[in-house]
Amino acid sequence: MSEKSRAERAQHLRERLNNELNRMSLDQCVKCTICETSCPVAAVTPLFSGPKFVGPQAERFRDGDSVDHSVDYCSSCGTCSVVCPQGVNVAELNSLARAVMKAEHGVPIRDRIITQTVLMGQAMTPVAPLANAVLDNKLARFAMEKVVGVHRGAPMPTARTQSLHTWLKKRPGPAKAPTRGALVYFHGCAGGYFEVDAAKKAIEVLEHLGYEVLVPPQGCCGLAEQSNGLFEQATKSVRALVKALRSAGTDLTIVSTAGSCTGMLKHEAHEILGLHDTELADVGTRIREISEFLMELHEAGELPTDFEPIKQRLPYHAPCQLKSQGMGTPAFDLLRLIPGLEVVDSNATCCGIAGTYGLKKEKYDIAQAVGKPLFDMVKQTEQGLAACDTETCRWQIENSTGVRTVHPIVLVHQAYGLGAVTP
Repeated sequence: MSEKSRAERAQHLRERLNNELNRMSLDQCVKCTICETSCPVAAVTPLFSGPKFVGPQAERFRDGDSVDHSVDYCSSCGTCSVVCPQGVNVAELNSLARAVMKAEHGVPIRDRIITQTVLMGQAMTPVAPLANAVLDNKLARFAMEKVVGVHRGAPMPTARTQSLHTWLKKRPGPAKAPTRGALVYFHGCAGGYFEVDAAKKAIEVLEHLGYEVLVPPQGCCGLAEQSNGLFEQATKSVRALVKALRSAGTDLTIVSTAGSCTGMLKHEAHEILGLHDTELADVGTRIREISEFLMELHEAGELPTDFEPIKQRLPYHAPCQLKSQGMGTPAFDLLRLIPGLEVVDSNATCCGIAGTYGLKKEKYDIAQAVGKPLFDMVKQTEQGLAACDTETCRWQIENSTGVRTVHPIVLVHQAYGLGAVTP
């Protein structure tokens, strides 16, 4: 990228930071420090001085100067915006400030590579055994850390020999005819390539409930690109995804097992990327995380609860990016409907991974320190299994505890008698 285009991009982002937010959110900050004391990153490292300090407080005095690099230690977990009693867009402000910094100083090749989740899935699926062997090899991981900057101990996705859409093409028809009409299923990159089994189970649960499940071809939501400051690429990704989801119907509920991607479509693409597209707004109002959707059915008296018992104590972690959507913890409530299942809430703020944050060599130890209370809780509570709503959080928990961690829909699938939890 030329210096001129980089400067133009940085100027555009700075204008958004200064004008679109119109300083209004900054002026609502009363320096109560609730966000500071709630920040999981500031609690474990002096490299990040806290969301208020690098956000509302610092932005008041920058006056066009470059954003300092400490903002890059913000994990974008969104906790600060959730806890702020004044409604300050702290996390959104910091994400935009980081994008200004990246536009001015450049984005590392590593950060560009790790955001290409669809390409990773497409490349790894045909050679899944080889890809998994390489990612499990200590020497290969050491080389990856030295050359690329992805920490040797960071969790990696497991490649599958079959993508979700390949399975959909080859599978027999649904076990029962639909009785409730159609809905659209959004599986996210992980559900399409790396956690195909959970995506299959989600489809089977929805079909069991009587829905016709439409699964249009779909790409990345752009969240990883956004969190790494690649706003232009993220904008293209989210617009392509919105078009794909709308292609299946513009009046259908969209149900997703990709919790953080759902948040991207509900509010982050608008609040952080600054997209005001009517198509995005349409998708954002129709999309539901799958546990949220099932609990809405339950509250309306439309969810069958003839669950088979599951005799197990289950540690459950609600990811920060799910909490930021303001819908409570529907998976926790849903799992408690299953007889015999003792669901224990982690009450932890964050697992530390924050999408791609905990993969990075310079941030790995911070991510591990952030997640330690959660890891300890899981190890003390588990009976062979844990549950969490978002993909990278599951990988982080499993990698750091050795405890298999699944999407809550996997247990719902089992409770409906559709099949036992598989390895």
